[in-house]
Amino acid sequence: MPAGVAEELRRVVRRWQQLPLDHALSCVPGVRLLLEDLAARTAPGDAVPDLGPAVVMDQLSVLVYDACREGVADGLEQRLAALRTEIS
Repeated sequence: MPAGVAEELRRVVRRWQQLPLDHALSCVPGVRLLLEDLAARTAPGDAVPDLGPAVVMDQLSVLVYDACREGVADGLEQRLAALRTEIS
């Protein structure tokens, strides 16, 4: 995994862990958009189940690793940074 992607992923996860539940709930749709895009790139046709805000960062981490492994991580560092800004 590129260092920049790994760092942005850590930042997003750390920020998510600091969010109050009501704020996290309001941010789930934005995270789900990124999850669905990453899933479409790495496993077309596979749906990402909505398991709620407590698990969404684990799902994001797995899909980011998958995207990096599959070589489809172009622009991912910037997308993670934008997501971090969006959830702040």
